[in-house]
Amino acid sequence: MSAEKLTYMANQIAGFFKHKPHEEAVAGIANHINDFWEPRMRLQLFDILKMGGADLNPLVVEAGPSIRRPARSP
Repeated sequence: MSAEKLTYMANQIAGFFKHKPHEEAVAGIANHINDFWEPRMRLQLFDILKMGGADLNPLVVEAGPSIRRPARSP
């Protein structure tokens, strides 16, 4: 999946949670990504975050440490 599409999807999730209290929004984003994104998508999100996550909603960036990191395939 393209980085642009993945960023768009992550930002859509952040948009859904933006009206929640801050901590609840961050936790909700992480929980949604953990529950519904396949490992390859999460790995790609970590790559985007590692490169600075410039186009990601700040709530997604803040949720990053709570997102489960899958093992990389050999």
